[in-house]
Amino acid sequence: MRCWKLGAVRPILATCVGLFVASVCRLSLAAEPAKQPVNQPVNQPANAAAAGVATTGVAAAAPSSAPLPATLAKFLAQHCVKCHGDTNPKAGLSLTAFRDELSLLKARKKWDQLVDLVHDGTMPPEEAPQPSASDKEAFLKAVRNLFENADRNAKPDPGRVTVRRLNRAEYNNTIRDLLLVDLKPAEDFPSDDVGHGFDNIGDVLTLSPVLMERYLAAAESIAERAILVKLPAVPRRYLSARFLHPYPHNAPEAEARFRPFRPADPNPIFAGPLTAGADYLKFTADADLILRARLYAAKETKLPVKVALFISGPNLPDASPDSEVDLLMGGNLKMCKPMRILKTFEITSNDPQKVQEIEFPISKRGDIQKVGVAVVRPAEGEPAPVLFIENIWSEGPLEVRPLSHLTLLACDATKPKAEQTREVLTRFVSRAFRRPATPSEVERYARIVDQTMADGEPWEAGVQLAVQSVLVSPKFLFRFELDDRPEASETRPLDQFQLAARLSYFLWSSLPDEELTALAARGQLTSNLADQVRRMLRDKKASALVDHFAMQWLQLGRLQSHAPDARLFPAFTEPLRAAMTEETRLFLAEIIREDRSLLDLIQADFTYLNEPLAKHYGIVDTQGTAAGQKPAKPGAQPIRGPNFVRVSLASAERGGLLQQASVLTVTSNPTRTSPVKRGRWVLEQLLGTPPPPPPPNVPELDKPDGGPLVGTLRQRMEQHRRNPACANCHASMDPLGFAFENYDAIGAWRRLDGDAPIDASGELPGGKSFQGPAELKSILLEKKSQFARCLVEKMLTYALGRGLEYYDKPTVDKISAALERDGYKFSTLAAEIAASDPFRLRRGKE
Repeated sequence: MRCWKLGAVRPILATCVGLFVASVCRLSLAAEPAKQPVNQPVNQPANAAAAGVATTGVAAAAPSSAPLPATLAKFLAQHCVKCHGDTNPKAGLSLTAFRDELSLLKARKKWDQLVDLVHDGTMPPEEAPQPSASDKEAFLKAVRNLFENADRNAKPDPGRVTVRRLNRAEYNNTIRDLLLVDLKPAEDFPSDDVGHGFDNIGDVLTLSPVLMERYLAAAESIAERAILVKLPAVPRRYLSARFLHPYPHNAPEAEARFRPFRPADPNPIFAGPLTAGADYLKFTADADLILRARLYAAKETKLPVKVALFISGPNLPDASPDSEVDLLMGGNLKMCKPMRILKTFEITSNDPQKVQEIEFPISKRGDIQKVGVAVVRPAEGEPAPVLFIENIWSEGPLEVRPLSHLTLLACDATKPKAEQTREVLTRFVSRAFRRPATPSEVERYARIVDQTMADGEPWEAGVQLAVQSVLVSPKFLFRFELDDRPEASETRPLDQFQLAARLSYFLWSSLPDEELTALAARGQLTSNLADQVRRMLRDKKASALVDHFAMQWLQLGRLQSHAPDARLFPAFTEPLRAAMTEETRLFLAEIIREDRSLLDLIQADFTYLNEPLAKHYGIVDTQGTAAGQKPAKPGAQPIRGPNFVRVSLASAERGGLLQQASVLTVTSNPTRTSPVKRGRWVLEQLLGTPPPPPPPNVPELDKPDGGPLVGTLRQRMEQHRRNPACANCHASMDPLGFAFENYDAIGAWRRLDGDAPIDASGELPGGKSFQGPAELKSILLEKKSQFARCLVEKMLTYALGRGLEYYDKPTVDKISAALERDGYKFSTLAAEIAASDPFRLRRGKE
């Protein structure tokens, strides 16, 4: 590592100690006294009233701690606690802890599930004494009344979020957008812990000594990449004459240093024009370069000889007219049109020891396909000249400083260096801390620059070291939302910069861009929140929602380590694994990009396939035609190669997430399908009603010796369910899973399980029956409100960075209702979350 200057090491160590303390103490968002940002009093959020955000001014009321109603307590005692008491409670659920109304409200989601189980007769189990109809109705009414009264009397409570460290994805994206460097430094960081299904939950984002070391090392390498102290030489790229087009192949001159250039020769190899590819010489739309060529005339040639440097390409907006181009010579001239003649030169050298060099600057042109040299036609009656060319070459890009260097160090060059330092650092620190930097913060980092320069180092070295210091500051690595009233229990808005950070990390997993920051500075973000959500969803950075929310929600990260038995499933290859993941990513991205209905996640009529995955699915073209079916419809294109294309789905075998190979594979065992895993996945990820964990000591379905279970997988599962400890949970999971038995353990369609026909029928609790996945999806669509509510809960958890509590139910209800009114559009879900009380508001301690 760099030899640290004494003046710089102290702030670095101080920030590292602060970083460690922040992790150990598990700071609450409201726990640290607020420091007042520049021009932004923390206790007066910018234009809160103008933005339509009013402080409630009242504390969130705590639910009643009154004892349970007698009817409810009696029912539990008579019908529930025998199996769900303190000693070995079935399904791991003990009901003895529920002694008052508050305890029920805090476990509301669990109680909603219990009410459903009692209502549909699943509980108490068949073998247990059954309650009378009147007792059952009285119990259900008591629970419902308790919840309704709580909802009616509840006051808004946005909850509290533990201060969050940037997780690995957020760190990479923030570095990308803050410093404009193409790096993923967090790739070698320790994995982030997961809570509530996601890796951005504040309560589990701890900081280990190993991670501290990684932060220090990453900060150094990032700063050195972003800001250059010693500039590299301007690159030069030479293309020897023997490699110029048209290529001479086996001509005697092919290996010579100089290549003959005879424009009157009938062979275009010698007549020219001679050209080089612009891609090889690095002519691009974002770079300034110099085009050069080295050549001399033959001794017998009358001097001077005129030649032209030119560029060519099919899309040149400033091509030279034919009248100018026709003044050039060469059998290959037509192949170079359209062309732009840059400049003509007179070649006055006929000595190979004094080769003449011609040049022309080319500024930021991405429309060039070729560059070359042509001979200008001599005056009438004069013989055609003969030249020898050594090479065509380029020098550039002339700007060797990277974009990150130019952007970070941009300042008024007429100011003294001390003022330039503070201008640069004020801008950078404010972006890094995601709020206006205070003068004292800027001055602390400016002293690092001043001390470095006093020690004889360049100004760039000092700024580089200051940037490195910022990158290990807790204010960069943690998302602090400072509060000047941490003890106050009333709800009040976050300030606009805190809201901007919440929004950008929700939708982009990165820091706010200039537009968000500018709106926050003017106090106008809240009033423009819906427009900003829709703008951000259209941005390519919204792919973070697919990569970091959706893939975790669907639990598809497991696909990377899933290992189907190679003997049983030889078709499963690494390209197929990658294609499975990419299909789901592209499918989800289109749902977001086109603002489609969330119900398309269950039953869509399109997907994205490449050739390996299309072959796996038995689909041959973009109209979804199955192999062996009738010829493709007009306009259908065959699916070829590794690139993905959008495919219309013509049959019920595919459509939506449930029939994608990625989901079907991760919900299988390595050797066979798993109706239990598939059914549990539907219950947990789509319906929000996960079954309890299995009781201990339940025998596995597959024994090493074959075990006592025989027959098809369905028959063995039915034998397994005869165990009373297994029956109730499997009654809800297994039918859902068996609906997808036509798909093997890697998601390929099949009709037989061994020699037995697949039975994909089932009956759900409550008596609803179905045949196969298409009918099951129709049943799931009938539960669209439940599916939408589950997705609301998942995305709200991800957006807030905390688990949901009983007091979040009104928010979930409100967002779910808005979704239903707006046709379940994805943008409505994101916008309603961003506008919700838990997202925009805060409160102090309990």
